[in-house]
Parts: sequence; C-alpha cells; structure tokens
Amino acid sequence: MASHVHVHAHGHGHDHDSCMTDALHRAEAHCAVTGAKLTPIRRRVLELIWQSHRPAGAYDLLAQMGGEGQKVAPPTVYRALDFLVEQGLVHRVESLNAFIGCSEPGHAVQQDIFICKTCGTAIEINDPELSARIQADAKALDFQVERQTIEVVGLCRDCRRV
Repeated sequence: MASHVHVHAHGHGHDHDSCMTDALHRAEAHCAVTGAKLTPIRRRVLELIWQSHRPAGAYDLLAQMGGEGQKVAPPTVYRALDFLVEQGLVHRVESLNAFIGCSEPGHAVQQDIFICKTCGTAIEINDPELSARIQADAKALDFQVERQTIEVVGLCRDCRRV
C-alpha cells in the first residue's frame, strides 16, 4: 500500500517570495483562529526563518536582527521561538539546534524533515500513514507521544546532480 505523503518541496523554479508570503498569511490566519498574538518581534523572527529553506539557529536570527539595527536580547528571540514552536508555526530541527518554518500551522506533533547535508535545505513532509504507525506502536506500548521528530539526512536532488 502506497503512503500518502504531502511534501513541501522547494526545487528549481520555486517562487520563494510567494512561498514566504503564503506562509506568513497562514501564520496570521492560524493566530487569528487560536487567539494567539503574533507580535511584531514574533512576526519578524518568523519572516527571518522563512527567508530561506535552511534551518536557522537562534543566534543567526539574533545577528540578522542586529544587522537590521534592532536591539534584541537573546531571551527575546528564544521567547519568540518558543511561541512559534508552541503554535506549530515553526519546527525545531533537533540535530542542528535550529528552526524551519511549518507550512501547515498547527500540526506541531508530527515533524518529518529531510535535510540535505550539502546545501542545508530542509524539507518538511507530512506522512499520515507513518504518523498512524507511530501512534499505533505508542498505544501498544502504553506510551503517550508528545512530539514526534524524524530527521532524515542525505542529499537533495539538486546536490546529487552536481
């Protein structure tokens, strides 16, 4: 039986500006529905994360904001990241201690990420069948899943062609 996998790919010809705009609109809509406040700092951190499809670390974000003339303390960025993770607007890439934007806000439990070890691009997938198998295994073990992170490291299509 083939798995239904929803992939958020960013290949050749990708309209990144449109992608970023759509992601910010989805984040705003999600916050409007949940009543969460997307403050200017939280929004800026989210914008910076969506500027590329490579995982961004907290200190990278802090440096970018400082380069823009904003005086922001590390705890402010960490609080913004905590909020964005809690709202399901970004995912933490555990192995890199970094963050990527979530293209489907609110599905914070499942995080399946393919990471290219050459270019650093991170691609989120949503595989309901994989998630269901993990949930079934957890139930059999009487284990309560709070968060699921699967990180797959390898080479993306473009880097394999080089």
